[in-house]
Amino acid sequence: MTAHRLGLIMNGVTGRMGTNQHLVRSICAIRAEGGVRLGNGDTVFPDPILVGRNEAKLAAVAEANGIERWTTDLDAALADPGDTLFFDAATTQMRKDLLLKAIDAGKDIYTEKPVAETVDDALAIARAARDKGIRAGVVHDKLSLPGLIKLRMLRDTGYFGRILSVRGEFGYWVFEGDWQEAQRPSWNYRKAEGGGIILDMLCHWRYVLDHTIAPVRAVCCHGAIHIPQRWDEAGEPYDADVEDAAYALFELEGGIVAQINSSWCTRVRRDDLATFHVDGTHGSAVAGLTRCFAQARVNTPKPVWNPDVPQTIDFRAGWQEVPDNRVYENGFKTQWQDFIRHLYEEAPWDYTFLSGARGVQLAELGYRSWRERRWLDVPELEL
Repeated sequence: MTAHRLGLIMNGVTGRMGTNQHLVRSICAIRAEGGVRLGNGDTVFPDPILVGRNEAKLAAVAEANGIERWTTDLDAALADPGDTLFFDAATTQMRKDLLLKAIDAGKDIYTEKPVAETVDDALAIARAARDKGIRAGVVHDKLSLPGLIKLRMLRDTGYFGRILSVRGEFGYWVFEGDWQEAQRPSWNYRKAEGGGIILDMLCHWRYVLDHTIAPVRAVCCHGAIHIPQRWDEAGEPYDADVEDAAYALFELEGGIVAQINSSWCTRVRRDDLATFHVDGTHGSAVAGLTRCFAQARVNTPKPVWNPDVPQTIDFRAGWQEVPDNRVYENGFKTQWQDFIRHLYEEAPWDYTFLSGARGVQLAELGYRSWRERRWLDVPELEL
């Protein structure tokens, strides 16, 4: 058995997502376990170098996580032939140029989404990687959530019968930042910095619907700036000039209708921060991030509309929880492991730059639908 070193350039991991999910819970956890085990018994041990613009933040994150290598010189990191994989979790606005620079340096790439701000840029990145022979992956983290894994299992086993519709609710109240610190970064609400919930979340909903329910064929979307003024990390007020809520309808293959609300201006009264309710002719299910509840046709109650008397049916009691029949690891970590196996043993990998471009495409069409106040078809993308 052989232990392979994977030199890994991790850019932009001083932010919340990059630090917590990708560094601590993924790469550091993999290192603590001795690396990624391959099918032939070999292991791959990630050796990261942290890259960013803030020297003090880099040094602190590296020290806290036992990482020996860090630098503010991205060009020098890309020039090192011993580091063959580039990862990016910086802002969306910077991503296109960073990915193209890494492709030009001949690095394989694993990156956060969105891969770019426009579908043309996303396709340009995908074509550049193809022409250079780069192996690339885009984070599709929600597909590795236990709740959605269970939902997909129900679909694959035919539990739903013919799927009719999907209702998704995502979001929570993000504090404005004046009297209580905001729990999302201020760039999320600034157009010049790549913010906006449509660009952020419709990229997620594209791959969730495509892989968990059925491919997306059309979209109708409305956005809103519900909170026009917020306060940044320094406590200074600023104008929020991008949408903080999106209300979208999707037509899926087979005539399935999906509607998903995404909002940073809603107070949660549901089981989780994101829930997906799927109705079919033979059964229904509601999935959150970790749990999933189902109700079959034979267990469905028969209510009668009568607003003059209190409701006597306990509707929640008629649903059964889909059991945890396996161990679910952190979804980000799982996808890191799968992509590393793809690099070393050509294991299957579907979450490519083209898949990432489809997410950007849906966001772009969502914005256009909002502007033009109409439905838009979602055409197939080709490289």
